[in-house]
Amino acid sequence: MIDQEKTVLVTGADGFIGSHLTQLLLSEGYRVRALAQYNSFNFNGWLEGIDNPRLEVVSGDVRDAHFCRDICQGVGTAFHLAALIAIPFSYVAPDSYIDTNVKGTLNMVQAARDCGLDRIVVTSTSEVYGTAKYVPIDERHPRQPQSPYSASKIGADAIAMSFFNAFETPVTIARPFNTYGPRQSARAIIPTIITQIANGARTIKVGDLSPTRDFNFVTDTCRGFLALANTPGLEGKDINIATGKEVTMKETLELIAELMHADVTYEVDPQRLRPSKSEVRRLLGDNRVIESLTDWRPQVSLREGLQKTIDWFTKPENLTRYKSNVYNR
Repeated sequence: MIDQEKTVLVTGADGFIGSHLTQLLLSEGYRVRALAQYNSFNFNGWLEGIDNPRLEVVSGDVRDAHFCRDICQGVGTAFHLAALIAIPFSYVAPDSYIDTNVKGTLNMVQAARDCGLDRIVVTSTSEVYGTAKYVPIDERHPRQPQSPYSASKIGADAIAMSFFNAFETPVTIARPFNTYGPRQSARAIIPTIITQIANGARTIKVGDLSPTRDFNFVTDTCRGFLALANTPGLEGKDINIATGKEVTMKETLELIAELMHADVTYEVDPQRLRPSKSEVRRLLGDNRVIESLTDWRPQVSLREGLQKTIDWFTKPENLTRYKSNVYNR
């Protein structure tokens, strides 16, 4: 259980999921230390505008082991979300993914051990499974490194679990399937479609639309993190956060177009295609473990979640943050 008397740490708090998790923790009454990646502009990403006396924003980088130990001082529970996540960029800059995702995770679990944390929840990804060998994909499914990104996350998971096995560090691995919602980066399929339509495009540039995904609305993902942190006895376990439903990319585009009342066609943009052996063809998660061990259940349907996402992206002050005409790796 999260100790209300101790600070909760969120790394990657300035990002898409991290900022939503930070807001959820604040709404539940926790004191939160939120890590934003250091930059010279004093810019805290999606934490900008969140004003709460229980929020402490710190700037730094999980690639620095000494810094990780410093930010874990006085912390009870940590949620480690800091990572490089864009799959296409991992094809051209794989070394940076090893530094941030593997070494950064090592630094955080070492700090958790040294500082005696009650629990550290390490964020994995459904990409570690690769194309489904069987569905639904449960936690025993083979890991398949189909991109440098997924390889780095497989390595990060292994490092985290090794600390539980070797030192009994209280590690729980959360493995969310495809999270979407307000604030998601433009490199993902749903923001790509929404922002192009919102900016008036009638021919939508896309990658391969045949793969399937198991889409989690961001608030459901964050509630999953909280459920895993608040449930005793989950140390040493890796647990899916999934809806148990799949949809093709093409069906997703068609549903977005319907909700936005847009008559659009699409064309495949070659630069948006993954190498053929790197594309994950099918993701459909098995959520029986999390449902059996916690009170978590998915609450937001795809239609409802997409409408909430569309409503956020189409606000002018949000839409102007995104360059829909530029492909973002």
